[in-house]
Amino acid sequence: MKVTLGLLQHACSANPAENLKKTLALAEQAAKKGAKIICTQELFRSQYFCQAENHDYFKLAEPIPGPSTVAFQKVAKKHKVVIIASLFEKRASGLYHNTAVIIDADGKLLGIYRKMHIPDDPLYYEKFYFTPGDTGFKAWQTKYGKIGVLVCWDQWYPEGARLTAMDGAEILFYPTAIGWHPGEKEEYGVNQHGAWEISQRAHAVANGCYVAAVNRIGVENPEGGDGIEFWGQSFVAGTSGQILAKASQTKEEILLQEIDLNKVDVTRTHWPFLRDRRIDAYGDLTKRFRD
Repeated sequence: MKVTLGLLQHACSANPAENLKKTLALAEQAAKKGAKIICTQELFRSQYFCQAENHDYFKLAEPIPGPSTVAFQKVAKKHKVVIIASLFEKRASGLYHNTAVIIDADGKLLGIYRKMHIPDDPLYYEKFYFTPGDTGFKAWQTKYGKIGVLVCWDQWYPEGARLTAMDGAEILFYPTAIGWHPGEKEEYGVNQHGAWEISQRAHAVANGCYVAAVNRIGVENPEGGDGIEFWGQSFVAGTSGQILAKASQTKEEILLQEIDLNKVDVTRTHWPFLRDRRIDAYGDLTKRFRD
């Protein structure tokens, strides 16, 4: 079965309503160009607010289902497309998550994935905002294939990719917001981006599945200072980790790529990593540290 993916890479303004309108329009454009599974970038409704610990930013959160979910459900139903949308979820008073909604081609909300790994690094102060996810790693059967969704910092963890693939995912989607600290770019930029891309391509290899990573572009400094220069370069990797399509570093794009889901079974048969796993020897993976 062949299906076209549509990844929405763009800049974000300080106006959440404008960002939602823009992303919905891009989703419709992607659908009209033939995309059947469409994925937004991480937290597309706002600029990346986690650059500071500011209680005012909790006002950006919304319930799920909520206004954004309903808006994407309408687009999904109208164009008969699957949509993955990354949202700032207000689950309850004082309880917030970084959450992706998975909407099927009939507009039905299939489920949600709450980001499991929460970073706390300079300009990425996510632990202040997000409670670690409690949904676990899973896949959803959509009209156009079985998909798994993880979010940004989850990209670095082979365990998350593996468990999602073990649940049957043929494609792993990673809505993302990652970039350079401008002052570090010259010295570390190439290696930082390379590590990010290689890590996810390796998930495709190890699990014999497709990987789609969707990143934003532009420089954002909502709290002043140098801010973050997001590196774009959204991409789709094939079942052997090869880059099938890649967006630019600075341009807004709808990245379209047709994939053949039959290759997942072929790859897993010819490179039987799942067959040869020594599950009897992996028990210590559940420990924090092996003494």
